Amino acid sequence: MKHPITEAIRIQTERTNEMEHATPLFLTSSFCFDNAEEMRAAFADETDDNIYSRFSNPNTQELVDKMVAMEGAEAGYAMATGMAAVFASFMALLKTGDHLLSCNSIFGSTHTVIKKLLPNYGIESTYVSADKPEEWEAAIRPNTKMIYIETPTNPGLAILDLEWVNTLSKKHGLLLNVDNCFATPVNQRPIEFGADLVVHSATKWIDGQGRVLGGIVVGKKELIHQIYLFCRSTGPALSPFNAWVLSKSLETLDVRMERHASNALTIAKALENNPAIEWLKYPYLPSHPQYDIARKQMKNGGGIVCFNLKGGLQSGKIFLNSLQMLSLTANLGDTRSIASHPASTTHAKLSEEERLATNITAGLIRISVGLEHVDDILQDIIQALEKCIER
Repeated sequence: MKHPITEAIRIQTERTNEMEHATPLFLTSSFCFDNAEEMRAAFADETDDNIYSRFSNPNTQELVDKMVAMEGAEAGYAMATGMAAVFASFMALLKTGDHLLSCNSIFGSTHTVIKKLLPNYGIESTYVSADKPEEWEAAIRPNTKMIYIETPTNPGLAILDLEWVNTLSKKHGLLLNVDNCFATPVNQRPIEFGADLVVHSATKWIDGQGRVLGGIVVGKKELIHQIYLFCRSTGPALSPFNAWVLSKSLETLDVRMERHASNALTIAKALENNPAIEWLKYPYLPSHPQYDIARKQMKNGGGIVCFNLKGGLQSGKIFLNSLQMLSLTANLGDTRSIASHPASTTHAKLSEEERLATNITAGLIRISVGLEHVDDILQDIIQALEKCIER
């Protein structure tokens, strides 16, 4: 068996008779059959033939095959966005009367799905603190069906012990669903620690260049089949072009993430004692509260650094407005470094109490560290921090 990094480069779907070195685009809405029996067999799921690009497409399948190999999963399914992947992983496997247990430090849109949409279908939920594992078992109910976590969490970079969470989930017969977006499969493989499902926003590090949207779920074959059936009928299809872009992006994911992580660690070390900063978190800094866990389950610390500015919201505004190179945009995982203020953007729809419960303070800044020269990234951040001190 080849190394997952090699699989990400070498796995290819069907090609035309020209035998292109790079997989061609299959920009078609549907696929033809030679006869009525072939078509019947395909619709009866007796073959793996492509029928319609809402169901499957060679470009989409190549992306899925690569992600399955990289995560060490049995099967997978790709969708139009990361949030489509999160939503499908809930709706395909939970039903009215079920209960979801989730860590409270999650992406803002995922919070909206859990707290505002799932109740419409009679699905209950409970949040538990990412940094208080003693709360978790007490929150499990007779109707609990799934544990959902992010690690590292967005945006506060809490690290959950995948081995411990898996032990808890298996003890109670629960599905373990892990958002692995921040780490990526080259940095962390939750399935090796027992996860049943792994979800990704491929829009982020997997694309890595801010070009296209995409989402992927991988995991156990029987669970993915249920997700496939849900998506086949509800239609959150990934376009073949986006799948082609994302599949090519996977070929450079490993080398890109090494540079992202190297830059991020350098920046975290340089800023940790900056006088404008109250506290700073990066998984591979010894000062991180879950440093030992991060070292156990992550290859490196990833590409995100977060810190809380002294002076709160006002300092946050000054910092962002003083940046000269870093982008202010609603994304992360790009070649270009990005700064954001979660309390007023990605997590603005949470109440102040909900934000504070997950350490999303008014002065919290999240930096998605890009591939620019690290000196240039650091210089821009430091000059903006100096403005905060001068105010």
